[in-house]
Amino acid sequence: MSSSWHEFHEHLVQSSSTLNFNRGFSALRSNHPALSGFADPAALLDHLHRGTAPPDQKNLILTGLIVSAKGDSRSGDCALTLMLLALWPGLDGVFRRSRARRLGHTDELASEILARATQSIRELDLTQVNRIAATVLMNVERDVRRSFYRESDRQAQQVEFDTDLHGGIVDFDDTDVSPKQLLAELTDLIGVDADLVLRVVIDGFTQAEAGKEIGLSEPAARKRFQRAIRRLRDHADQKS
Repeated sequence: MSSSWHEFHEHLVQSSSTLNFNRGFSALRSNHPALSGFADPAALLDHLHRGTAPPDQKNLILTGLIVSAKGDSRSGDCALTLMLLALWPGLDGVFRRSRARRLGHTDELASEILARATQSIRELDLTQVNRIAATVLMNVERDVRRSFYRESDRQAQQVEFDTDLHGGIVDFDDTDVSPKQLLAELTDLIGVDADLVLRVVIDGFTQAEAGKEIGLSEPAARKRFQRAIRRLRDHADQKS
């Protein structure tokens, strides 16, 4: 297992044993009846990690933690740490699967998974969720996967349009041409797909993002983008 991943867990465990943390936990117990029966954080985590606890009861406890974790008080920080520790077995599974799928460097994955888990916990809409733990874990794994493929797609496009490598696809005489003029000149060459190409090549959107901006599905955007690029390359070949 990644040393960083292990170290993150150790840090969370150590944080949960400090005097300041236990003061935050006392405030949590006072604010949420579902937490009042637990003498300390260890007892609460043991209850959540045991398979014998009823799912509805676990969900009620997690609801109280989520509500508090949305705040920036001492009890809010305590609730966030408890949520991460409560979800750790599931997060560990997300980490292992993401590493096996090579979705990034192991140390970067560790940081990203915790960051996305924190964001998901703090932004979770409890009115739209029935199974809190499963929803947070699903969101984290989905977002890590999407982020990796989105970045891979963006890097692939940057390599494809690296002017140092390819010398550019189309040369414009006026290097100070305005975006409006650039769009007009490109439209003369490839028609209505000029806007799509500019969003990808100049603005840095992925093909899917650029397509969405102008009302195209992802398959349609990719097909039209590839067709437009072929036209530009044909034009460049004719000029040479």
